[in-house]
Amino acid sequence: MSGNDERNVPETSASIARTGATGGAMLPGILAWSTSLHDDLRFFAEDVVGSAAHVTMLARTGLVPVADAQMIRDALLALLDGSVHDALGLDDNAEEDVHMAVEAALTRRLGAVAGRLHTARSRNDQVALDLRLYVRGAAAMTLTTVAELALELVDRAEKEKDLVLPAYTHRQRAQPISGAFFIGAWVEGVLRASEAIEFALARTNVAPLGSGACSGTSLPIDRALVARLLGFPRLTANALDTVGDRDFALDWVWSGARASLALSRIAADVIDFSTSEFGFVKLDGSIAAGSSMMPQKKNPDVFELLRGSAAGAIGDVTSLLTLMKGLPSGYNRDQQHDRRAILGVVPRVCGDTNVLRQALPHVHFVPERCAAGLADGSTQATDLAEALVRAGVPFREAYKAVGALVAIARDEGVSLASLGELRARSVHPALTADALAALDPIRAVAAKESAGGTGPRAVAAQLASARARATELHARASAVPTLRTLARAIATEPLTP
Repeated sequence: MSGNDERNVPETSASIARTGATGGAMLPGILAWSTSLHDDLRFFAEDVVGSAAHVTMLARTGLVPVADAQMIRDALLALLDGSVHDALGLDDNAEEDVHMAVEAALTRRLGAVAGRLHTARSRNDQVALDLRLYVRGAAAMTLTTVAELALELVDRAEKEKDLVLPAYTHRQRAQPISGAFFIGAWVEGVLRASEAIEFALARTNVAPLGSGACSGTSLPIDRALVARLLGFPRLTANALDTVGDRDFALDWVWSGARASLALSRIAADVIDFSTSEFGFVKLDGSIAAGSSMMPQKKNPDVFELLRGSAAGAIGDVTSLLTLMKGLPSGYNRDQQHDRRAILGVVPRVCGDTNVLRQALPHVHFVPERCAAGLADGSTQATDLAEALVRAGVPFREAYKAVGALVAIARDEGVSLASLGELRARSVHPALTADALAALDPIRAVAAKESAGGTGPRAVAAQLASARARATELHARASAVPTLRTLARAIATEPLTP
């Protein structure tokens, strides 16, 4: 451009957006593009409570006068009582992030005194704190919701103890199982997801504040006091690692994907079993959707949506892994892009879990159709082979004898049980009437009392263990302090050194 180029145009309020984060001004287009404020508003309460704990520590260590700290802490906690937009005056102010928006709001209320708040603190360790406080609370909420689903599934399993249906491997009918055992398999998947969430919660529950920008501070701070005020059991070990660490966020997003996968597998079973080809379950009209063209259709849309929801969860894991791949040590602005993945877990997992909890009571097994899937006796072939083993026949010999009997039944188009003792003994002398009794599906289910099996006692033990584990996980989630609880405690914490 000529001498009258853009660099010589005076900065005006129309072309420049103010930002306290830089201490100067930023082009409004650049600020609008680079700001994380829209996403960061979700961390407003975390930022305020963390700042209240920080200024309490500053007073206790003599770094900020008690009177100033009292003003700042009171003003911070007062922000929690209004709406975020009203508290921060966002209609009149633009900032790079929620941290500077909170500081700017305090400055409007308190003047220069507010400038003491950022003593011995960087936005790098501040965002690490906000994210950890958020993930800890979100993980506790999600763990509660998913553990409650596990407990409800245990209740449902106990009501389906008398139901018998085929289990499937390779999508082929395999062996008879009880309905309680089938739902118990769902429970185990949900519990593993719950344990992944608990792991993420534990990995998150470490106090990062006091790490500064990357190397700590020369000021005499008390990190342990801040950790205690915020309910963290321990401190992060290395400041440079702390400000660049998002492994806890990866654990969190991964745990959300694990929960989504567990829900999607439940949904896949319901979808299959509700088809006319299976007919093992029927859906109430209150949860089934009709077709706009085919009047006979009753579609499992809610379960298809649940199954599909896992795609977004998997995408978030991939996104966050890719974001962090190859970043150098310390904080990098790239990490601002972690927000969407971190924030997406609660609405997806809690929303999907609560929908599943509403829908499952309207899914009803059809015992007659389930039993029909076992009627030809072929799913009890292994039980028949094991009956021969109990009679002293080597397993591989028993396997071949029963396989030959199954082939005869298939060739003749009859059920395995209908061949009778004479035909069976012509294949192998050990195939007696007593052995053939193993072809009764109810007896076959009852006989499998090995640990983890489908026998009644084995299933009862599985469900009792699952109930205890889910109850314990629920209790651990309930023990995580809420931000409001922390705020009330911080408000009464002495400021005097």
